[in-house]
Amino acid sequence: QVQLVESGGGLVQAGGSLRLSCAVSGMAFSVNAMGWYHQAPGGQRELVASISSFGSTTYVDSVKGRFTISRDNAKNTVYLQMNDLKPEDTAVYYCNAGGWYRGSDYYARTEKGYWGQGTQVTVSS
Repeated sequence: QVQLVESGGGLVQAGGSLRLSCAVSGMAFSVNAMGWYHQAPGGQRELVASISSFGSTTYVDSVKGRFTISRDNAKNTVYLQMNDLKPEDTAVYYCNAGGWYRGSDYYARTEKGYWGQGTQVTVSS
């Protein structure tokens, strides 16, 4: 059974930093791509960043230069380092496992078990 457990969210002032973690079990982590999504209140879940099994990364334009996605295959964990946070980054952040790429675009694996439970990030102005 695949399980994703996120941690690291919280309340931070604008300009601050947070690091999110997503620990994965029940699947062959190292050969799977991973993605981080966020969902603001009343909004849709949107891709923030992704990382392939080879370590190639993609970012949505709004976080380029501020966020960094990385993975530690020895720990079966993917990270999202978020710097220079802005109030508009406020959202619930979800990790997704086992998606695929069409060109450079990451597509989430949509089965329920391939999503984490979400972690709240709140950035105050």
